[in-house]
Amino acid sequence: MPPWSQTLTVLRYILRQHLRGVQRYPLVLMLEPLFRCNLACGGCGKIQFPAAVLRRQLTPQQCWQAAEECGAPIVSIPGGEPLLHPQIDQIVAGLIARKRYVYLCTNALLLEAALEHFTPSRYLAFSVHLDGPRDVHDRAVGREGTYDTAVRAIRAARQRGFRVTTNTTLFRGTDPQRMRAFFDELMALGVEGMTLSPGYSYAKAPDQEHFLSREETVRLFDALLEGARRTWRFNQTPLFLEFLRGRWDLECTPWGSPSYSVFGWQRPCYLLAEGYCRTFRELMETTDWSAYGRKSDNPKCRDCMVHCGYEPTAVAQTFRSLRGLWTTVKTAVRGLA
Repeated sequence: MPPWSQTLTVLRYILRQHLRGVQRYPLVLMLEPLFRCNLACGGCGKIQFPAAVLRRQLTPQQCWQAAEECGAPIVSIPGGEPLLHPQIDQIVAGLIARKRYVYLCTNALLLEAALEHFTPSRYLAFSVHLDGPRDVHDRAVGREGTYDTAVRAIRAARQRGFRVTTNTTLFRGTDPQRMRAFFDELMALGVEGMTLSPGYSYAKAPDQEHFLSREETVRLFDALLEGARRTWRFNQTPLFLEFLRGRWDLECTPWGSPSYSVFGWQRPCYLLAEGYCRTFRELMETTDWSAYGRKSDNPKCRDCMVHCGYEPTAVAQTFRSLRGLWTTVKTAVRGLA
């Protein structure tokens, strides 16, 4: 679970938007300072960009400006591999100075050596990419030994007092029982919380055969989370986890996790690239949001149940509806059934 200060910050932010009558607002800025990576994962298409694009990167000032412009209380820094950015420590420090809660997403190959450039803070968490047990993860990222390197880095980060979470993307063929044992291993490492998401079909991804349909996602997550152990800690809302199991209805709110990169503000979301905007205001005011999400019948959105689109909806429903709040409290007390 995240620190209470983060939860309270998000709650105050949502209430402020509600009182102002704002219907669409961001919760998490997806900040991509570069697309370069030191891995070539089969389910990711980021490094398929031309070499000229992979050499580009945002400046710290551009990152800070995006955070100010967007106003979201949480900033997630995916990539590429953010630790390849020579000024990533400056970027993070500037975001923390602006009281943003930062999740730096990393495959952890460079994390242990990079720890000396960061200071433990309630505002900073390293979100380590681990897609399953050793053989599953190493196969997913295409390099042996990656799992062991990530585990060593997690231990080193925890020993130095850093917050550490994990992010796990699940694909077709996942064994629920092996994953449940994997969750136990992560908890034993002292991980603060786990983020789970079904794989979304990136058009540029080399492996197009293992992405999940919506029906497959529901079957997998229902088996995975049935009778979940009380020791498991998730860095996600109970409503989103219930949504993945087919037990709660959510509609995508793509503006909840806007994406900013070297191309600008990505329309409409982190997963789909259908044009870019120069400003956040332009993104919000000129995007036809009705063209996206399951209700739109957009074929690109048909099977998507990814957290960046649906977690913001779940957070809003948790704090803005009595049913959502009650379900969240009940799940927190009793656990996932």
